[in-house]
Amino acid sequence: MGLQEKIRSCSDGNAGNREGTDKVSWIDRGHGSAFINSGNWNLAPSSTIFALAVPLFLFKYIDQLRRRQTNSMRARGSEEEVPLKKRIAYKVDVFFSGHPYAKLLALLLATIILIASGGIALYVVSGSGFLEALWLSWTFVADSGNHADQVGLGPRIVSVSISSGGMLVFATMLGLVSDAISEKVDSWRKGKSEVIEINHILILGWSDKLGSLLKQLAIANKSIGGGVVVVLAERDKEEMEMDIAKLEFDFMGTSVICRSGSPLILADLKKVSVSKARAIIVLASDENADQSDARALRVVLSLTGVKEGLRGHVVVEMSDLDNEPLVKLVGGELIETVVAHDVIGRLMIQCALQPGLAQIWEDILGFENAEFYVKRWPELDGMRFGDVLISFPDAVPCGVKVASKAGKILMNPDDEYVLREGDEVLVIAEDDDTYAPGPIPEVNKGFLPNIPTPPKYPEKILFCGWRRDIHDMIMVLEAFLAPGSELWMFNEVPEKEREIKLTDGGLDICGLANIKLVHKEGNAVIRRHLENLPLETFDSILILADESVEDSIVHSDSRSLATLLLIRDIQSKRLPSRELKSPHRYNGFCHSSWIREMQHASDKSIIISEILDSRTRNLVSVSKISDYVLSNELVSMALAMVAEDKQINRVLEELFAEEGNEMCIRSAEFYLYEQEELSFFDIMVRAREREEIVIGYRLANTDQAIINPEHKSEIRKWSLDDVFVVISKGKHNVQS
Repeated sequence: MGLQEKIRSCSDGNAGNREGTDKVSWIDRGHGSAFINSGNWNLAPSSTIFALAVPLFLFKYIDQLRRRQTNSMRARGSEEEVPLKKRIAYKVDVFFSGHPYAKLLALLLATIILIASGGIALYVVSGSGFLEALWLSWTFVADSGNHADQVGLGPRIVSVSISSGGMLVFATMLGLVSDAISEKVDSWRKGKSEVIEINHILILGWSDKLGSLLKQLAIANKSIGGGVVVVLAERDKEEMEMDIAKLEFDFMGTSVICRSGSPLILADLKKVSVSKARAIIVLASDENADQSDARALRVVLSLTGVKEGLRGHVVVEMSDLDNEPLVKLVGGELIETVVAHDVIGRLMIQCALQPGLAQIWEDILGFENAEFYVKRWPELDGMRFGDVLISFPDAVPCGVKVASKAGKILMNPDDEYVLREGDEVLVIAEDDDTYAPGPIPEVNKGFLPNIPTPPKYPEKILFCGWRRDIHDMIMVLEAFLAPGSELWMFNEVPEKEREIKLTDGGLDICGLANIKLVHKEGNAVIRRHLENLPLETFDSILILADESVEDSIVHSDSRSLATLLLIRDIQSKRLPSRELKSPHRYNGFCHSSWIREMQHASDKSIIISEILDSRTRNLVSVSKISDYVLSNELVSMALAMVAEDKQINRVLEELFAEEGNEMCIRSAEFYLYEQEELSFFDIMVRAREREEIVIGYRLANTDQAIINPEHKSEIRKWSLDDVFVVISKGKHNVQS
């Protein structure tokens, strides 16, 4: 308006008025062009240049000032001068490295600066209000096409500059969003996201036993519709999921969640909700025994360092029995250990002395058939154990968890033991919800055949291979065998080194009263070495997973299978006569066809082969092996069982030990007469006179033993060729 008045005052006449009016309307129509034509259009670029030059001059001034201060301090020290440009770059680098939202903050700051500088420039060149200029600047940043409506050189230059900056800002923003999404998807793919679960089972580590372990846990969770198993291992998540998918096993509702991380890092343990798991299984690594147990110890230390505490117990798979006390010392009451090597070694000895026991243990340890359960039944308080024994139509009671003795499990108690308040009953049943006590049935006790338990006779046993815990196996054999027995040790370890290793393991060689050690050196997969042994004279042959190849299950199983085939071939060609065998070996089983079958043709030796890979089972069956042990399979079963109920570990420890109660196979002639008609309950009651608990049987014309049979009250006709599976007081009468 001031400009209009000045024009009016400087003009004269109607022509001047018309000319002023034309100028006003011309200015109104194109104020940007009028601004340029007025001769003051240089103000916009000048203002912009000035706004950009001020920070540059300030930067140079601060740099010169710092240089002077540095020069004045050179006399005090000889430190290298660092330019301000490098210091600022370093600060920016630290900022971007240390702050997770640094990129977004920098982008936001750049956007604000672009909008503000653009708004100022538009305000200068357009003459509109400052807020209106800021809004136009934002629209140019948000949508680069908005600047097309601008008129005049000045507004167009500024709007194009703002739009170009806006395109750069939004391109950067798109890149950041894309990177953030890719990073998130990558973290999901690599298993870095947090697991939000409660009451799950957590498996720490990865080994060849994992497949069998997952299978057993899935079967155990079948009755509740499935559960959640979380696996934390130092492997790629996709690789773990692919390996689990290759199992081709129906998990029956159980979901398996894999996460990549280290069990030694507390952050990774928290990521899998370690404090909310109902059980934690620590698998042994594929390293040697000492390294694997050392790693297990560090994992236990990490678990004890969880601030929130642990809800469930920890099951640790150990490789060496000598390292077990240290892990228990560190972990305390929460820790349950399963020494895989020791369990398999003891099981191999039991199966060698009692053919067919491997199948019984597979049935009891796995969740597919019958297994151990402990539960409280208040209605049984005040009853004798002899009555409790026949009170369960769908289970077989084996012991009592005594409340007055801090929950100690008493296996095979006396019939006169009376259950008190708080006591729980240990049973063998199909599942924890498939059995319940019922009324006491009528039993026909009858008369127990008066057959004395035959005495133990000397054995001749061959060990092919060298285990790191072979000294423990020798001590177990010393407890089981009769005086005069021989243990032949055939392996590639020099004889002098053997004595040193056995002594270092704690074996008193001179103190062996029942066993005489016979050392032979050779390779068990070379035929001429095996032919130097009297293979036809051994009662049992144990093919061990040799220490030199135990790290490779394929190599170990191939070696065991080759040794087995060579021994069988050598035995068949020598055609041993019955006179060469000890005539007393199976006196107690003279009526049992099963035991005769286990010797497998022409009274050949019973061979127990340690198999690490369950896939080798088919090859073993084709070779007509007499009996076998699946190491990984059975250890996985034991780990799963202890994970479901840590109390079961006490039961397994007693049944595997050389003292206390033990699992035995008895001939039917100890409990009944030929063609006698009895119920299973009747036989259970008769067996109590021998301080035994009958848990199953195998009929003479069948291939599998039946543990916890149905219809226990049903009367049936038995044969002396039948055999019974019993839990007996530990007297080591394994030949009976």
